[in-house]
Amino acid sequence: MQAQLIDDASGRTLASIGIKEIDVKIDAGERKGKVADAYRIGYMLAQKAQEKKIGTVVFDRGGYQYHGRVQALAEGARAGGLAF
Repeated sequence: MQAQLIDDASGRTLASIGIKEIDVKIDAGERKGKVADAYRIGYMLAQKAQEKKIGTVVFDRGGYQYHGRVQALAEGARAGGLAF
């Protein structure tokens, strides 16, 4: 799984994070496995966004249903401080 912040106006990627970059020490609550990893990706993406002074984003789930890993990623991003 990978997540990224893209500026649609300029087409630039502002921040991105993939599964290989996650910090497994981040508490994912009762989530386990890939769902926990998705939560951590969202949380760390929010941290990168804050470093670049980005606070509000539009969440594009790319056609995927809002449940499971997609939902966990969104919850992690919100927990990290991003607003949708």
